[in-house]
Amino acid sequence: MNKEENIKVGITIGDPNGVGGEIILKAFEDPRMLEMYTPVVFASTKLLSFYAKTFDLKTKIHGITSLDEVVPGKFNVLRLIKEPFIVNWGEVSTEAGKLAIRSLQAATAALKENKIDVLVTAPINKESIHSEDFKFPGHTDYLNQELEGESLMFMVSDELRVGLLTDHVPVKDVPSIINAKLIMTKIGTIKESLKKDFGISKPRIAVLGINPHVGDNGVIGTEDQDTLIPALEQLREDGNIIFGPYAADSFFGNKKYREFDAVLASYHDQGLIPFKTIAFGHGVNYTAGLSHVRTSPDHGTGFDIAGKGTANPESFVAAIHAAIEIHRKRKEYETLNENPLKKLSRKRR
Repeated sequence: MNKEENIKVGITIGDPNGVGGEIILKAFEDPRMLEMYTPVVFASTKLLSFYAKTFDLKTKIHGITSLDEVVPGKFNVLRLIKEPFIVNWGEVSTEAGKLAIRSLQAATAALKENKIDVLVTAPINKESIHSEDFKFPGHTDYLNQELEGESLMFMVSDELRVGLLTDHVPVKDVPSIINAKLIMTKIGTIKESLKKDFGISKPRIAVLGINPHVGDNGVIGTEDQDTLIPALEQLREDGNIIFGPYAADSFFGNKKYREFDAVLASYHDQGLIPFKTIAFGHGVNYTAGLSHVRTSPDHGTGFDIAGKGTANPESFVAAIHAAIEIHRKRKEYETLNENPLKKLSRKRR
């Protein structure tokens, strides 16, 4: 990573009653992290100082009141609140939810204004954040509204990438949501992300069936035969390198996923259970398809271990590195695909 780029990494605090503050500080205990990019945490110096004291962490906190005060090489914390926040470890709390939302909204606004380059979000609690003012089930849906593009929940690690056809919806609603347009849109998003964000010129994408055994020719549901298979055939006719649908029960166990650049799962648990079994602790939740880069660790708020000092920052560090790498890949892609007439014009100046 090129430290001369001075990439600003915006970081949300997540649920303050969870492990977010702990893993953020642990991630930056190694001073070499600050040589590679500049973090900006959207919270308060009092709250981060409380976490540092609680867990005996030595990360030096640089408090700021404006993004114009960000200092490269420092662990910058933007003050969103003046009053102290009382942490109640592992508790679902409306006040905690309000701070988590405030942090997310402020960081997203900074991202849209290009005052930060990428966004890394600490975990939130869906019950805490849900209110009349914030009716989104999670980060992905909120960012899909705020940023340009069509979002895709894309779980990525060094050995596996899994996208979701449907994400935070009840299982009973999955078949009614899946249609040809959705399938083509999501596969298009995966394909573009693999090319633009991961540098893969000819992506190979596998698709998992909706029903057990891909419906067994209609014996266990007809959605695969009626909707999924025709859509995949159309995509192949259009020149996409698409395989499947595969029966999900054996796909991961026999390591079939290693033959592809990405896998599209039909619903949340079909994709995330195997992903977290294979890559938990070093996987990253990436919101693909949007105008800006956002990543998150592959775990939740960790209420069961909050306050104990045992939270592992590995996935959070991986999320930071992934955001930086995707940002860099996007810049390379834009340069390679820039209008050659514009390049020639600049050279002649």
